[in-house]
Amino acid sequence: MNDFWASLKNSISLADKFILLTPIALSLWGVFCIYSASGGAGSAGFDYAMRQAMWLLVSIITMLLVMTAGHNKFLEGAYYLFGLSLLLLFLTLLTPKVKGAQSWLGFGGVRFQPSEIAKVTIILTMSKFFSRYPPLDFKTFIMGLGVIMLPVALVLLQPDAGSAIVFLAVSFGMLLAAGTPLRYLFGIIGLGLSAIPFVYFFLLKEYQRNRILVFIDPMRDPLGAGYNVIQSRIAVGSGGFSGKGFMMGTQSKLKFLPEPHTDFIFSVFSEEFGFIGVMILMALFTALLVCVILAGIRSRERRCKILTAGVASWLWFQMFESIGMSIGIMPVTGLPLPFLSYGGSSLLSIFIALGLVASVSIEGRNSRHEF
Repeated sequence: MNDFWASLKNSISLADKFILLTPIALSLWGVFCIYSASGGAGSAGFDYAMRQAMWLLVSIITMLLVMTAGHNKFLEGAYYLFGLSLLLLFLTLLTPKVKGAQSWLGFGGVRFQPSEIAKVTIILTMSKFFSRYPPLDFKTFIMGLGVIMLPVALVLLQPDAGSAIVFLAVSFGMLLAAGTPLRYLFGIIGLGLSAIPFVYFFLLKEYQRNRILVFIDPMRDPLGAGYNVIQSRIAVGSGGFSGKGFMMGTQSKLKFLPEPHTDFIFSVFSEEFGFIGVMILMALFTALLVCVILAGIRSRERRCKILTAGVASWLWFQMFESIGMSIGIMPVTGLPLPFLSYGGSSLLSIFIALGLVASVSIEGRNSRHEF
């Protein structure tokens, strides 16, 4: 036990403090936003905020444990973890639907989304696979895509198009970091674009098609499918330069803004903290992404470079999509905004990923000292 505490203390002292502290600061800010978005005291706001605070505590502890254990141990067992995540994704298909989807599993009264944990296992698996079999030739490239498409297919069956898009975005970033020839990547993008009509008419559910249509023109159904986007834009715009102040946002308090503590938490944030708050939020996100990328650049291991590229792609894409759908430049997918949106599964998985990055950062610093 003494050895464990000594190892933990040593890991914390060597870790990039920005990678450790920035997510905590953003998540604490998120707890207050969730409290406000859910109505504050006397409503569900206190319960939601307390649950998120508990998940944050669990996530911080887990991040430190992952960092102390080291990314190498997780990479060694990556294929087993990937197989377990596929099993969990399959089991969700056997559960009753909630709001039209089968995305949740429950054990002992605790519910979680396997698709969130799968984001971590995909990153670990692809890092190990592409470091051993670089996707430099077409055969290896197709093999890697085949592995990626297994979880993509399972989440599409739930249906959860948002998670499937995140899986693909993460995989694209990792393929790029692994040195995949651009002609292969552009070829896949071209095939994807050509498949859009087929996907739209035959694979998407009606509510998913409506989301795309109202993304193009929210006013085609202002009281139906376009209502969310319109109210979200109003909330973001009404924040002005300095915002209305904490707990003073009217769109969420008067129940105009749907799902304010999850899908549209950025709208609540913008209304209450305004342009200044958004700029601070963007600065913290950008600094965190830079630190993640630098951890990969400084590492000597190919698999660590691919791993950090996957985590950076995940954080960037989910941040871009969540904010984009709140201001009307991206379709509504229901993806949570990292650190701010309510949801324990999302928060825990992101902190696990950052624990892996922190471990990579520590190893990179040690290798430079040895050199």
